Amino acid sequence: MSKVTKIIMIFIIFDLVVIGGYFGFKTLSGGGSGDIDYEWIQIDAYYTPLDDIEAFIKQDAEERDMLPVMVKNYGKDTKVLRKFRGKNFASPTETQIKLKYREIETWQLVELKYTADTGRDAQRAILYVYEHQQWKVGDSGTIAQ
Repeated sequence: MSKVTKIIMIFIIFDLVVIGGYFGFKTLSGGGSGDIDYEWIQIDAYYTPLDDIEAFIKQDAEERDMLPVMVKNYGKDTKVLRKFRGKNFASPTETQIKLKYREIETWQLVELKYTADTGRDAQRAILYVYEHQQWKVGDSGTIAQ
């Protein structure tokens, strides 16, 4: 082989290793955007809650006469939490939430769609915190796209 051919072969092999390493790392670390496709769930009077946050949301909506409510539960997904914009927090971390709510046991981020008293459709994201053996609203706002 000529000297030029060897240099080109080394360059091509190096590029293949770098590109392969990049895509291999991206696949191992969750790949692509890493976004999970969360589904909307309709909570009405006949819905059986799957966990305690859904039970809390259902009870609260019943008390306010707001059923049915559409719910998208992000749980403790920190990637979605970083997109949250509320009155108290903007792109918070779990540490910031724990600093604000010292007695917090856990938290969950939930997006709600409902029909307001005025008849208009409303959508908002709510950061629920579990503190002193009860769920409460920690913050409300939106999730940036």
